[in-house]
Amino acid sequence: MVSDNKIRRQIWQKEIIEEIITKLREVEIYCKQGKTLGESCRQIGVTETTYYKYKYMTKEEAKRLKELEKENARLKKMVADLMLDKEIIQEFYSY
Repeated sequence: MVSDNKIRRQIWQKEIIEEIITKLREVEIYCKQGKTLGESCRQIGVTETTYYKYKYMTKEEAKRLKELEKENARLKKMVADLMLDKEIIQEFYSY
């Protein structure tokens, strides 16, 4: 059975790119309304550094980021499975 936290994490990972794009657009709107970049970033809850980091991310980089997140999740699962196997083997040989 999948935990609520795992489901939330998967949903978050799936929507992260769309959320970044939305936040970038919000900053542009606030700036067009006359707010400074700093004020606009504070309004959406990110730092200016984060804004610049994601602003210059290309679509290919965003796709690659998403792929790397999937690969990272897959590798974490593999490590967890291997640790469980190791524990079972250690228990078996300790008797």
